[in-house]
Amino acid sequence: MIRALKTKIPARKKAEPATALESAAVQSQPVVQPRSGPSVAVALGGGGARGIAHIHALSALDELGIRPVAVSGTSIGALIGAGYAAGMSGADLAAYFRKTLGNRAEVMARLIRMRPRAFFGSFKEGLRPGRIDLEAVLDVFLPEGLPATFEALNLPLMTVATDYYGQRATVSRSGALKPAIAGSAAIPALFHPVFHHGRILVDGGITNPVPFDLVEGLADITLAIDVVGGPSGPPDRMPSTIDTLFGASQLMMQAIIAEKLKAHKPDIFLRPDVDAWRVMDFLKVREILEKTAPFKDEVKRAVDQAFTRKIKS
Repeated sequence: MIRALKTKIPARKKAEPATALESAAVQSQPVVQPRSGPSVAVALGGGGARGIAHIHALSALDELGIRPVAVSGTSIGALIGAGYAAGMSGADLAAYFRKTLGNRAEVMARLIRMRPRAFFGSFKEGLRPGRIDLEAVLDVFLPEGLPATFEALNLPLMTVATDYYGQRATVSRSGALKPAIAGSAAIPALFHPVFHHGRILVDGGITNPVPFDLVEGLADITLAIDVVGGPSGPPDRMPSTIDTLFGASQLMMQAIIAEKLKAHKPDIFLRPDVDAWRVMDFLKVREILEKTAPFKDEVKRAVDQAFTRKIKS
């Protein structure tokens, strides 16, 4: 039986760089000289597997010596944001995603480790829409050592979910971390809703796909990354039922983002080219990381320009 990779998040120590476990050996990330200048807050949007591109944005900040003062995230943005706020670097996150999702045998080994009740509760009726218990999945896929609460993170984190019966976005910034992430990422077509803080939660992308409004005013510069994308393909190709469902939700989310941008645009708003991948293409993590790699330099250029504008103003 394949031994699952155990990646530990470093203990909360302000003076030490992030570390990660590659197989059994601890490898320390190189220390980058902190960059002086304007402060930065980051908003990571939802988009399923397309959100793997967020890792390049975080790596760009690491290489520039910029440590954000706050992070907000929706869906996959909440998950990646939690890892980053816990002390993982962009390089740590890339390595962890490659090890856990870039190997089908590793994925199956982790699924088998799910609690029997949760596993069979997810799959006993087949892989049907809305039947998968996302909290149980996160139990075996989140990095080992991820803090149990928001308060134990190294950076302030805000995650967005949709309050199903409240008919509005709801923000988590304190208390239990895992159910907040699960609620933020509970795509209705795939995952069972999450009960948290007395509310039924579903995917945050329904109400706030790129939550840059949550970090406005917390830093000199707001960096927002939109990975929602949209339907892609030949104009005469009839989409499948599931592609139609996801594509329609992407169009809805883009309409929400467009209205938000009319009201107020963040200092930096970037959209990596991610339309080639479907929402659930997580097993293509290596391909996504490789083909979206140029996005890291795009982020660096945009941040440098924003710093220049801010310093001159």
